[in-house]
Amino acid sequence: MQLVFEQIRAGGDRNFGYLLGDRSARLAVLIDPSYSPDTFVARATEQGLTVSYVINTHGHPDHTNGNERAVSLTGVGIAAHPLLRPATSLADGARLAIGSLVLRCLHVPGHCDDHIALYEETNRLLITGDLLFVGKVGGTGSDEDARIEWRSLQRLVSEIPDDATVWPGHDYGARPSSTMALEKATNPFLVCRTVDEFLHLKQTWASFKKQYGLK
Repeated sequence: MQLVFEQIRAGGDRNFGYLLGDRSARLAVLIDPSYSPDTFVARATEQGLTVSYVINTHGHPDHTNGNERAVSLTGVGIAAHPLLRPATSLADGARLAIGSLVLRCLHVPGHCDDHIALYEETNRLLITGDLLFVGKVGGTGSDEDARIEWRSLQRLVSEIPDDATVWPGHDYGARPSSTMALEKATNPFLVCRTVDEFLHLKQTWASFKKQYGLK
């Protein structure tokens, strides 16, 4: 197995998408190609890879608006959480093979009900969509959604090793990627010890950012 992994700027609101493949098997997946499906497909072609799935981390339009074009270019179906009724359902615990690579799917709601994170264990790659950003977390519409997001984040904290790299769905942080260890140590939302602290930070985030000079 020879890993191919590219973080691609997809446009929109600083969206990131990903090309993940096994060069030995000549197979790849596109993850959230959104605004730039042609670019993602071109990168796979240039690497000599055949796309086997187009994956969505969640159903928000800025992550799915390139689906139709990506499918027409590749001839493959969409893989996503069952709530989105995709061609291939990725329920919690599902495993998706790309040659010798295996993506483990974790259902991590909160930002939205159909959100999944993708973890490739051999290379310690965690693709977090809009759940976890570098130094931030995804937006939520209510306190109940925030409580659900807290549980999803705590799941990542407990199940994903510290040396895993974190690859978010938007370039909202000080760096385009991170590690679980760094996020656990420095992300204000992961530093919270309780869900009540987490909710308070959500509610006061604007003033917190101003106080500490964050963007």
